[in-house]
Amino acid sequence: MTKKKNAVDAAALPLNSIIDGDCIEVMNSLPEGSVDLIFADPPYNLQLKGDLHRPDNSKVDAVDNDWDQFDSFRVYDEFTHAWLKAARRILKPDGAIWVIGSYHNVFRMGAELQNQGFWILNDVVWRKSNPMPNFRGKRFTNAHETLIWASKEEKSKPTFNYEALKALNEGTQMRSDWMLPICTGHERLKNDAGEKAHPTQKPESLLHRVLLGTTNPGDVVLDPFFGTGTTGAVAKMLGRDYIGIEREAEYRAVAEKRLKKVRKFDGEALQVTQSKRAEPRVPFGQVVERGMLRPGEELWSMNGRHKAKVRADGTLIAADSKGSIHQVGAACENAPSCNGWTYWHFRRDGKKVPIDLLRQQIRSEMHAN
Repeated sequence: MTKKKNAVDAAALPLNSIIDGDCIEVMNSLPEGSVDLIFADPPYNLQLKGDLHRPDNSKVDAVDNDWDQFDSFRVYDEFTHAWLKAARRILKPDGAIWVIGSYHNVFRMGAELQNQGFWILNDVVWRKSNPMPNFRGKRFTNAHETLIWASKEEKSKPTFNYEALKALNEGTQMRSDWMLPICTGHERLKNDAGEKAHPTQKPESLLHRVLLGTTNPGDVVLDPFFGTGTTGAVAKMLGRDYIGIEREAEYRAVAEKRLKKVRKFDGEALQVTQSKRAEPRVPFGQVVERGMLRPGEELWSMNGRHKAKVRADGTLIAADSKGSIHQVGAACENAPSCNGWTYWHFRRDGKKVPIDLLRQQIRSEMHAN
């Protein structure tokens, strides 16, 4: 996979490091158009009113940290406006952003994304397979969070590894509802007191899916609310460069310790299934001029009802039509379009073989060279 245009010299970026500071100030100090992807898990602004207890009267370890406290919706909106503006400036022209939140803040972020010119591509519902119960019994169990995936602008062409996500999902299109567990057991990081190191630590499975699907090896991924470093850990494993911003010393210490233990996958393991659209273009005429099919040789439709002859210039001629492999296939089926590579077959040793096999042979030779 080739690197995208408008790349910024990597030496100008604090790659694979955690920066101590306010995320807005730090992002404003970075070069414009220097980051491929931003994953942001900002404060939720939960507006908690008092402590929450379980039925046995034990206290729930909820998100009541100072960093999640805002005086009003107006103050939170001003904060959201400022950090998204800083984030958009440092994205490359074809860059993208993921934001994640609960019902408390995700709709406010969605509106601000659109106000600033981001182009929303998808919202994704992360369905938690093991959510925390609603102890008071006055509302539905809050069993999901929402992610928004947006490009820098409408005309941007962000990375989307469709075939890789399809392979991850056992050959089925990846849907926009993801059933994944929250952090528990060995994945839940603890501080020196044996308590949760961070109240909203995200599972690595969530970041694996995000980064596998919307970045490539060598891309720069920035997380302005780095916390205990899940984004950095997964980025490092997958061969992406990361930049973390975190103002809380306690979280930085946990993240640095965590990242030292992470190993990058080897080169072969980093490769993913590529979209056929990303493969080099091979004209059908190249198959003919290389003698893989000869002029006058017959091709058959996949259903066996139609046949056509190969011509010296790489076109086909059938009973009532002539033209490219796609045009003649469409004419035979009386269809508006046709993928001639999968439609037409040739015969070898009494068996029908799709001509796409010949295209793949040429492509494999291109990759080898």
